[in-house]
Amino acid sequence: MTVDERIIVPLDVPSLSAALALVDQLPQVSFWKVGLELFVSTGPAIVQELKARQKRIFLDLKFHDIPNTMAGACRMAAAQGIDLITIHGAAGKTALMEAQAGVIAGAAGVGVPTPMVVAVTVLTSIAPQALSLELKIPLDLPDYALQMALLAKDSGLAGVVCSPQEAGQLRRFLPADFVLVCPGVRPTWANANDQQRTMTPAQALQAGATYLVIGRPITAAPEPAAAFDRICAECSTALSS
Repeated sequence: MTVDERIIVPLDVPSLSAALALVDQLPQVSFWKVGLELFVSTGPAIVQELKARQKRIFLDLKFHDIPNTMAGACRMAAAQGIDLITIHGAAGKTALMEAQAGVIAGAAGVGVPTPMVVAVTVLTSIAPQALSLELKIPLDLPDYALQMALLAKDSGLAGVVCSPQEAGQLRRFLPADFVLVCPGVRPTWANANDQQRTMTPAQALQAGATYLVIGRPITAAPEPAAAFDRICAECSTALSS
């Protein structure tokens, strides 16, 4: 897998027309993230448009519900040809297993590849103090992220979403093919924005990330295509050194 294939760019825009304009502006991007705002606005239409352009799709809706509901949602998502789906690890093992069973059934029903299901460990907008003081989680943040990752693995999921700062630790305890999707990735020349636990793209890949989710440093740049190419070049140089 080449570096450019490992970078997922979010379509964090409010309409179908704005999303497609961004896709057309970045033809070299092969993997796009569809989140809550865009999916609520457009529904499956954005998925159909991206599939027609032969793009890979990361459906980042972070399902978190009772097991039966999560299974049904994942089954329907898989039937649309989604490549990567997020669910919340905090939903518990039964829900995670049901979600995995749902994608298998949904994909098989229409004859498409089974999408990867990844569990959110800790949102990258949550600082360690918030985990302790606001959510009352008794574990340190890295330990809690590891617990969620091990739960995902034991539930048969493909991987997890984690901060790049936790990627190195998770890699020590998890198989090489266990997928780590890392948001909170910012080049040194970009603002951190609302991310609390960040790392540069090259550092994240060196730490063991499989995929990097990089949004505003690319999409808000004066020249998005140039920003994407710059990130790919920096990552390639770091990995080959």
